[in-house]
Amino acid sequence: MAFRFEDLQVWQRAMDLDDRINELTKTFPKEEINILTSQIKRAADSVVLNIAEGSTGQSKAVFKVFLGYSLRSAIEVVSCLFIAKRRKYISEDIFSGLYTEYEILVKMITSLKSSFWQLRA
Repeated sequence: MAFRFEDLQVWQRAMDLDDRINELTKTFPKEEINILTSQIKRAADSVVLNIAEGSTGQSKAVFKVFLGYSLRSAIEVVSCLFIAKRRKYISEDIFSGLYTEYEILVKMITSLKSSFWQLRA
């Protein structure tokens, strides 16, 4: 693989979830296209993009910062899922499945970020 991030399981999982969010938003009402649909898609994309950008061979300290951005974006996706559920755009089953998947992703990002505390920048 040409880029370091391609080998990261956390990036691969984030990509899979990004695809799922993209597909999910196709079912949202048209009036949400510039609101919730846009917000959740940008947040899901941001998770993936920040992991990739942070892994570009910069210092470990910089990678930690980008993992922090990625973590915040993952939490934003979860908040958007709560809104979608409350507005009845998604079922409880879809919400629960994605909630669990993002919980796993957040733990992976947090674990990777924490592992850098042991390393010198």
